[in-house]
Amino acid sequence: MATPRLKALAATAASVPITLFGLVLVTFLIGRVMPIDPVLAIVGDRAPADVVAQVRLELGLDEPLYVQFWIYLGKLVQGDLGRSVMTSHTVVDDIIRFFPATMELATAAIIIAALLGIPIGVLAAVKQGSRIDHVIRVITLAGHSLPIFVLALISLLVFYATLEIAPGPGRQNILFDDMVPTITGLLTVDSLIAGEWEVFWDALAHLVQPAGVLAYFSMAYLARMTRAFMLDTLKGEFIITARAKGLSPARVIWKHAFGNIAVRLITILALAYAGLLEGAVITETVFSWPGLGQYLTISLLNADMNAVLGATLVVGVTYLAFNLLADLLYRLLDPRVR
Repeated sequence: MATPRLKALAATAASVPITLFGLVLVTFLIGRVMPIDPVLAIVGDRAPADVVAQVRLELGLDEPLYVQFWIYLGKLVQGDLGRSVMTSHTVVDDIIRFFPATMELATAAIIIAALLGIPIGVLAAVKQGSRIDHVIRVITLAGHSLPIFVLALISLLVFYATLEIAPGPGRQNILFDDMVPTITGLLTVDSLIAGEWEVFWDALAHLVQPAGVLAYFSMAYLARMTRAFMLDTLKGEFIITARAKGLSPARVIWKHAFGNIAVRLITILALAYAGLLEGAVITETVFSWPGLGQYLTISLLNADMNAVLGATLVVGVTYLAFNLLADLLYRLLDPRVR
């Protein structure tokens, strides 16, 4: 029994470096084929030709493509992603600075999405074919179909510009800048640690809109998956047996049916969270949220290729890690897989 499990774990472990290498290769090639000259981004359009040639030589861009990739790979192994032209900091330092804001946004969104999407999905399955089910399906279909930037713009237009009940774009009011020391990088957590309640409520108010937009998108996905899982489970013989024994509907639904799909939902949650970390790019741009997504967008507009490649690589590695985590959780928690 142990041998198949060990083989499966070995196969999963072996696939990680191969996937990482492929991710690095694709990221590098995309950076090289884009119609942007990183040298001109550094020295400017009006730099003399000899200066451009010298910088190109120093960066190794005069070498064949495979040599450039080998140099890039060697620096990457050492944790060197280069230096950002836009910020003049190393890309690693920039990522450490901006990534916590993205994580805070994605974490708030997945919590809201799970608290709303899972119960709604269960309700839709239990009330299959009813008016409630149809309403839920329309709401989730809209959330899953509408482009996220449209939802973000509608949210700003309604709650900020029209109703004026939400703060504007950004992570906090400029009056509170640098009032809280950075410990975790999560502004709401750091403000609580510092005991700055006014900063905390301001940060929470700024978090609601972008997190709500991302949460609606993920909630729609979670609700649809939960409904599909529950409909399949409610047809099982063990559910029919539980009902025949006279168990209460709530116990049948939440203990027997929902307990049967809980493991699959955990893996779905892990993948949804990874998708939020990846998909926050557009939301951060619309709401001027100072996270990795906005950093990536601005870097791309400024032809800062080291920053673009570094941020893209971090997003890809994060998504890969959560995919691996979801797979491992499914293998560990579901006895049928074991």
